Amino acid sequence: MTATPVRPKELKYEVKDLSLAPLGRQRIEWAGREMPVLRQIQDRFAQEKPLAGLRLVACCHVTTETAHLAIALKNAGADALLIASNPLSTQDDVAASLVVDYGIPVFAQKGEDNETYHRHVQIALDHRPNIIIDDGSDVVATLIQERQDQIADLIGTTEETTTGIVRLRAMFKDGVLTFPAVNVNDADTKHFFDNRYGTGQSTLDGIIRATNILLAGKTLVVAGYGWCGKGTALRARGMGANVIVTEIDPIRAIEAVMDGFRVLPMAEAASQGDIFVTVTGNKHVIRAEHFAVMKDGAIVCNSGHFDIEIDLKALGAEATEVKDVRNFTQQYRLPSGKSVIVLGEGRLINLAAAEGHPSAVMDMSFANQALACEYLAKNKGKLEPGLHSIPTEVDQEIARLKLQAMGIAIDTLTAEQIEYMNSWTAGT
Repeated sequence: MTATPVRPKELKYEVKDLSLAPLGRQRIEWAGREMPVLRQIQDRFAQEKPLAGLRLVACCHVTTETAHLAIALKNAGADALLIASNPLSTQDDVAASLVVDYGIPVFAQKGEDNETYHRHVQIALDHRPNIIIDDGSDVVATLIQERQDQIADLIGTTEETTTGIVRLRAMFKDGVLTFPAVNVNDADTKHFFDNRYGTGQSTLDGIIRATNILLAGKTLVVAGYGWCGKGTALRARGMGANVIVTEIDPIRAIEAVMDGFRVLPMAEAASQGDIFVTVTGNKHVIRAEHFAVMKDGAIVCNSGHFDIEIDLKALGAEATEVKDVRNFTQQYRLPSGKSVIVLGEGRLINLAAAEGHPSAVMDMSFANQALACEYLAKNKGKLEPGLHSIPTEVDQEIARLKLQAMGIAIDTLTAEQIEYMNSWTAGT
């Protein structure tokens, strides 16, 4: 979509500085070079307008890649509003450009406090959305807890994080998820690539930008061996780190061992690691007893969704001094004289200190989000409450378009092969 300057006063918005818009526009256009699938969806949506007349709220990391999702939604005819899903992930120049150049209302500022974040969630709900795109399910949870009267307006929601899916399943179990929710996170073209290759690369990028540390020769502990953990461990090993994995799932632990990684309980890994990365989606994975035995200068960071994986309250209560030593880098001095280094305030390090996932991988993730919204709109009133998977044919089509854009051809089954695969009579 070509940027069309608008008069900001015609829009409601809260961004840091509108003068940043030219830089944001430049960066948005650069990201678009690596997002051919979403670009095709943008073009089709502009012609077909599948979301015309619908109010839509997107709670996402406000990055150059997200900008292209927002553009696709506007092209589709949606009355769309964008808020940040994380206080440290917003790229202020992108937020400014979306307002100035694309006429999209944005409520997001890098470094916004919790009060501002929650106020923006309320602003989003004031929009009375028919569809919610969520990243961690904060908007949906707030709707259910505080805006019961608006549930009737809702066609459904889409969720792109493991954390958010866990929360939605808990909502459904408790009987409060009374509308359809599309599980974008578990689409093959999302978690196989975004979670693994995107998180893997961007997490290490965040660590390096924040510290300028050499990974080669360091012992790096990855807490959690889901797709995000697999990607982080793989990339860290590729840069020369000695990788230890901690897990609670025996199958994932075996997988990590057979992938060539050491597997230890965190109680043992804590004293051996130089750098720690949490990617579990759970609470207090690294706790006071772990900080106590860490090496002097151990670096701790998180690439899970919320800032609760590292027990920073316990660390802060124990510390005799806390000071900033670099951007996004805080040193906690312990009574023993040792220090623990925390990156990005325990929030997503790949977005706090870096630019998030590369646009090439977010191309597929946001294609899933855009098509999930179209799926909800087309099936209004037909879907049961609860979680729904992205249709297999949609997943396959996204992968096909991505390969096509990359100039890669694959084989197709012959008629004989199709017949064989559908038969049970052919044997040895």
